[in-house]
Amino acid sequence: MTLYYRDDAVQVTSESIRSGGHVVALSDVTYVWHARGPKTLAVRGRVLGRGVLVLLLSLPPLVALICVVSLVWSAQERGNWKVTLVVLAAFAVGALASIPFLEIPLGWLDRSYERGSHVHELWVQHHGREDLLLSTPDALRFGQIYRAVQRAVEQQGDHR
Repeated sequence: MTLYYRDDAVQVTSESIRSGGHVVALSDVTYVWHARGPKTLAVRGRVLGRGVLVLLLSLPPLVALICVVSLVWSAQERGNWKVTLVVLAAFAVGALASIPFLEIPLGWLDRSYERGSHVHELWVQHHGREDLLLSTPDALRFGQIYRAVQRAVEQQGDHR
């Protein structure tokens, strides 16, 4: 028996697929497919949180750009470039000093994209009926499980 995937709720082997109390023998599987399920509140919240995070990461550079343009414009009218250059240098140093702190929110943004924006469903056809084996909003986990099922079914087909 070959183990293709295993976590707390799902196990895919060369003999069967176990998920949420369902056990389907691979020899009985005639067709496997995936579909998008209805969006859940958690998925909608993740997409909304991602939008808020992108907005919060985008606003400071835009505000800084407006401040710099306004500062340069006013310095041009007054002819006082020395104070303007000192303020611009302070802006540049502040921007460079804040770069390491961006790793945390950008990591959150990456993980939100890894988790996905939809509910993914894994369906199988066996004994003439269609069964939903798995429904998850976690795109990364779903991809791993679906690929494991594909490999197991392919190997099963090679042995027939």
